[in-house]
Amino acid sequence: MDGWAGELVLGLVVLLGATVQRLAGIGFALVAAPVLVLLLGPNSGVTLANFAALAISAVGLAGSWRRVRPGAMLPLLVAAACAVPAGAWVAATVPTAELLVGIGLLVSAAALLVLRGVRAAALRGVGGAVVAGATSGLMNSAAGVGGPAMSLYAVNSGWTAQEFVPNAQLYGVVVNAFSLATKGLPELSVPAWGLVTTALAVGAAAGRLLAARVPERRARMVVLGLALAGGLSTLVKGVSGL
Repeated sequence: MDGWAGELVLGLVVLLGATVQRLAGIGFALVAAPVLVLLLGPNSGVTLANFAALAISAVGLAGSWRRVRPGAMLPLLVAAACAVPAGAWVAATVPTAELLVGIGLLVSAAALLVLRGVRAAALRGVGGAVVAGATSGLMNSAAGVGGPAMSLYAVNSGWTAQEFVPNAQLYGVVVNAFSLATKGLPELSVPAWGLVTTALAVGAAAGRLLAARVPERRARMVVLGLALAGGLSTLVKGVSGL
């Protein structure tokens, strides 16, 4: 990240990611992770996405924890926690260009799958929760993108938007905490940390205001469209570096 222009882009990306995460329950990593990876590199970019998603999920969960479904979430969380170390190993060992290609493909494919609302028997019940949780934990730790797998599980389980958002926030807190415990915090300068913190706070407030005005379906379409654009950009960057 070079100079004030890079820091300005960093702040704007975190602000946008925080806004859509607070608005739709998922979306920070989908929208922001590809750009953060391009700005900071795969390791710091993914780790910052983990940190920011945890923070914004915690803010949302503080006001919605009473609507969490612990019984439904337990298999998802256990499976995700078990898969996080494997994702951290992938992030630490795969060369940068190949990792950029992988992140770009994962983000793009995840966005397309959620857009299409894929239905599959393997994503229902306890077995579906384990499959979705393990996939999400691996993707979250390796690429910062764990929400789509949970979103597909929720679609196949018939959850409403009101049910999905608080449970997605709990998931974001727990799984990103495991990812950070495995990999550590991102290495940023003090001014950059100040910028990130401010952007998260402003984004959380903006997302809360927009949630009362923007239809949930439209918000999710915007999130996934931005995610697809970011994923494809990261894929192109990775391919160019091979």
